[in-house]
Amino acid sequence: MFRTPMEKFLGPPLHATVLHSSAIYLSPFTSTTFKSSQSNHSTRPYTLILRSHRRSTFRFSVSGSDRITMGDTTVNAVYKNANEPIESRVKDLLNRMTLKEKVGQMTQIERKVASSDVIRDLCIGSVLSGGGSKPFDNATSADWADMIDGFQHGAMESRLGIPIFYGSDAVHGNNNVYGTTVFPHNVGLGATRDPDLVERIGAVTALETRASGVQYAFAPCVAVCRDPRWGRCYESYSEDTQLVRKMTSLVTGLQGKPPVNHPNGYPYVAGRNNVMASAKHYVGDGGTDKGKNEGNTIIPYDELENIHMLPYLDCIAKGVCTVMVSYSSWNGTKMHSHRHLITDILKDKLGFKGIVITDWEALDRFYEPYGSNYRSAVSSAINAGIDMVMVPFRYQLFLEDLTYLVESGEVSMARIDDAVERILRVKFAAGLFEHPMADRSLLDIVGSKPHRELAREAVRKSLVLLKNGKDPNKPFLPLNRNVKKILVAGKHADDLGYQCGGWTSTWEGTSGRITIGTTILDAVKQAIGDNVEVVYEENPTTQTLSEHEFSYAIVVVGEAPYVESGGDNSELIIPFKGDELLKLVAQEIPTLAILISGRPLVLEPSVLETVDALIAAWLPGTEGNGITDVIFGDYEFHGRLPVSWFKSVDQLPMDSSKNSYDPLFPLGYGLKSKV
Repeated sequence: MFRTPMEKFLGPPLHATVLHSSAIYLSPFTSTTFKSSQSNHSTRPYTLILRSHRRSTFRFSVSGSDRITMGDTTVNAVYKNANEPIESRVKDLLNRMTLKEKVGQMTQIERKVASSDVIRDLCIGSVLSGGGSKPFDNATSADWADMIDGFQHGAMESRLGIPIFYGSDAVHGNNNVYGTTVFPHNVGLGATRDPDLVERIGAVTALETRASGVQYAFAPCVAVCRDPRWGRCYESYSEDTQLVRKMTSLVTGLQGKPPVNHPNGYPYVAGRNNVMASAKHYVGDGGTDKGKNEGNTIIPYDELENIHMLPYLDCIAKGVCTVMVSYSSWNGTKMHSHRHLITDILKDKLGFKGIVITDWEALDRFYEPYGSNYRSAVSSAINAGIDMVMVPFRYQLFLEDLTYLVESGEVSMARIDDAVERILRVKFAAGLFEHPMADRSLLDIVGSKPHRELAREAVRKSLVLLKNGKDPNKPFLPLNRNVKKILVAGKHADDLGYQCGGWTSTWEGTSGRITIGTTILDAVKQAIGDNVEVVYEENPTTQTLSEHEFSYAIVVVGEAPYVESGGDNSELIIPFKGDELLKLVAQEIPTLAILISGRPLVLEPSVLETVDALIAAWLPGTEGNGITDVIFGDYEFHGRLPVSWFKSVDQLPMDSSKNSYDPLFPLGYGLKSKV
């Protein structure tokens, strides 16, 4: 049993009250519980000095709102009893906590500044990895588990032994970790229109995430993307609210399915094979003016409710543990300071009982210059109803400012207690007190064949066939395997990083063999067999095209990885002169064009006319075989557009319900390879 140096000198408890700012001297043989007789908002400090028979002196500066419990009074505590109801455990633990411990629980810090000592001494509630933040390059799930368990040991050594939860952007598989299964991004999953598939992906993601020691996934994004110029378009399942609502099945996959009588809005995690989920980004982030990331959504409340808020009702009904607030604003008011939408609507009207958490450094974005007027930002966010703040680096300042705000009465203790109740409720619901450490028995299934087969299924179901043959009666696909020579061209044909997109290995995503997986070129070579010559040139020349007798070409073009504001794009042309490459090849050889992108891009009429077939493959992840499964005819095309494909960016934003709707390919469009 862990005991602090102070506790080793103390015996049976007695009680006293501190009335004034003073120094209290105690016998080394007493154990005393001190409780301020002043209000919880008192700012009058007092000093507690303990002296032992060895003349050791312990000096503590304590605020008037803190209650200090001395001696080992938690051995048989209600909160430690797994058989007690969660609410009883929450109440018991909350009543034992000091203000310092409460504000510590409201703090989520980045792993780079975390240590077991910091977590123990400040009672930090959570640690996270920012995008791409990892123990070291190519760290495996076991390496992650070692790191996170080290942090957890610090939490367990704190006075009350409250475990942390560790959060990570596991948004399309446990994508930060080397060797995991990386699934298609959400826009591709939206094209599948298969909620059961998405739920199964959630379950696999949960297993691979828990294997690394992570208990909390920052997923799903349930934004309704109304403008593909938005840099997070691929994080949205669709522009159609009802389709996004169906895809909230990911919550059930990640957390498990609550029992029939589970109370609405109450957080739920089925067991150690599941993770806490986060519905994000509340609310309206997909509807900002001109698709600007962190922008302003300018619509009346009924549109906000009927378009952007409905998926949150589904997540709440599924027991989602947390809701992450958006950087964006609604009619000029930042969401992180919007008390009406956070407290009155989300918490009170919708009945959400879990944690409302900020996005990364959200409070630093309140004022210009960045990070200024921080105390005012803390006050605005906490009073709006934020429960946990993703600091992630300036945690000392956050703790200091929030403590001051409480002691000055600017933030009430009732608001603090509401936040901490929610945090503790989720921790108890997730079973963290009983099983705080990583489950190493899951390590063997990370990146396993069944998991990769599921990702492969998701890829082939996500593909949308936009064109198949210049003559509708003579389909170009499926491709013939029994030919002598084919050309594969385009950087995206043999670049796993480009295939996976953003939020993979690093925050922005990157080029190259970033993890274990199969590129499209790899998959073509495996599918076509040894009797066919496959020539790969990233940018073939006219000489190459003329010197070889190719039966057909597979040209793969698309976007480089991007995230958030870095992906905002007002032009949406195919990068790397992809349209020129397509025309160059297709003018000489029958050509299948495959587009790797997080959204619709401009398709010039000359390109559409020249290529023989066109597939929107989105951002498929690590399993390129899912593409060859379909183009060579082993499976039929399944996907349908989850977003409207515009003719020109001048048409944006598009609305399929308007009479003026005139897309190149409408929402829901998708051909089959067999006429």
